[in-house]
Amino acid sequence: MAKAKNFWDLIVWQKAHAMVIKIYEVTKGFPPEERFGLVPQMRRAAVSVAANIAEGFKRHGNKNKIQFYNMGQTSLEEVRYYLILAHDLKYMGNTDELTERGNEVARLLQGLVNSIKKFSEP
Repeated sequence: MAKAKNFWDLIVWQKAHAMVIKIYEVTKGFPPEERFGLVPQMRRAAVSVAANIAEGFKRHGNKNKIQFYNMGQTSLEEVRYYLILAHDLKYMGNTDELTERGNEVARLLQGLVNSIKKFSEP
């Protein structure tokens, strides 16, 4: 497998970006009263996942890279909560597709962190 030259070469970033697009699509159907509430929170958290992967990619030093990937992981947990909340408020029906996308991003991101740790050990 070729080494990634840009953040958009990373499969984890591609999957996170696809999740962001889907969240933007889904939140268009939320009630108008959520325009300044749940919608921007959910979108910002999702964007933060992909953005932290992008920023971490360019960071020098494995510790710095991992720090940004960890921030992406925490933003992903935030997205997971918002999916539960949106479902419980009946703003969304089935959240299985987005939940599975989030799970896939989580697995890939953890794999990336694990591989950095493995190859940076003395």
